[in-house]
Order: sequence, then structure tokens, then C-alpha cells
Amino acid sequence: MSRLAACTLGTGVLALASFASNAAAAPPPTTVEGTVTVKVAPSSEGAVVTLEAPGKKGAPPAEVTVDQQGLKFLPHLSVVPLVTRVRFLNSDKEPHNVYSPEGRYNLGVWGPGDAREHTFAQAGAYTQLCNLHPDMLAFVVVVDTPYFAVTDAKGAFVVRGVPPGKYKLAVWHEKSDGLEREVEVVAGKPLKLDLVLAK
Repeated sequence: MSRLAACTLGTGVLALASFASNAAAAPPPTTVEGTVTVKVAPSSEGAVVTLEAPGKKGAPPAEVTVDQQGLKFLPHLSVVPLVTRVRFLNSDKEPHNVYSPEGRYNLGVWGPGDAREHTFAQAGAYTQLCNLHPDMLAFVVVVDTPYFAVTDAKGAFVVRGVPPGKYKLAVWHEKSDGLEREVEVVAGKPLKLDLVLAK
């Protein structure tokens, strides 16, 4: 073995040992949990809670299907990672359309059994409408963080596996202006929050 190779191998072993030591010393993740009360809506279900921090990358992009069935979008709310491709399927017996005022896209009109796709390249909340059926309404919320949750029928949420650090917490709900605040997650200590959307 050459002298250079021996030095490289030795450095690699030291680096590996150092990495193992750092990994063992890394503080454990914890949970952020609580409730969201949406005073301007009949229910607190469907509020999207996100935790964003520099360097905390979002989940890998995915492919998600939103169906059009019974003159409704199913599901009504989809929360997806950044750069997700959403497939809009028409399972009704009549034509449908999808357009979004925020996204400034219109996928045209297509018939039963067909589908159109759109890739969401920017984080945000996007209204989904059908210009043939004005009562149809849905939302796609695009997040650029792996730390998010959607409230249940009681307004409860749990975000698991959150590393210690400072985060920007944001809450979105279709009937509210939402809220933002800074929070800090401490190792070994679950963060419990009671949040209120008053407008």
C-alpha cells in the first residue's frame, strides 16, 4: 500500500469514527402537538400546520390523484411536497375542468375517464375550481418542509420527529387568514400549542 493510500485510509477511518460519535450525540427529535381552533369556520378540521427552518428540506416530490366524482373534488384538501405532480381524474359521466386563480393555470376540459396533470413548483395554497360546475371547490397546499400535519375533526394535530431548533410555524385554513409565529423545539421536551384563528 502506498504512503498516500495509507494516509487516505487512515483519514477515512477517523472521519467515520467522528461521524459515529456525532450521530450518537445528536439530540433526539420530539413532537409538536396541540389544537387549532378556527373561530371563523363551523369546524376546525382541515387546518394545515407547518414548521419551516433553513436547511430543513422538504419531502421528495410525489404523484397524487384528485378525483372528480359526484360533482365534487375528492379529496377536498390535499397537502403535498414541493414539485409534486397532481393527476386530476374525471370519474363522472360528464366533462370537467380544473383551473386555479392563484396558480394561473387552466387545464382545459376533458371527458369521463380521462385525466390532466399539473406539477406544483412553488409552495403555497392553490384553489381548485371547475368552470363548468361553479359549486366544485378543493385546495392543494404545497409545502417545502417534511414537518407538517392536518388537524382532525376536533382541531388536534401532531407533527412527529422534529429535530431541536427554531422554526417558523404557519397555520393555513381555507376560511381564515391563518397565522405565523416563531417557535423553538427543545430536545426531549414535546412542544404543546393551543392556536386560535380568529379571522
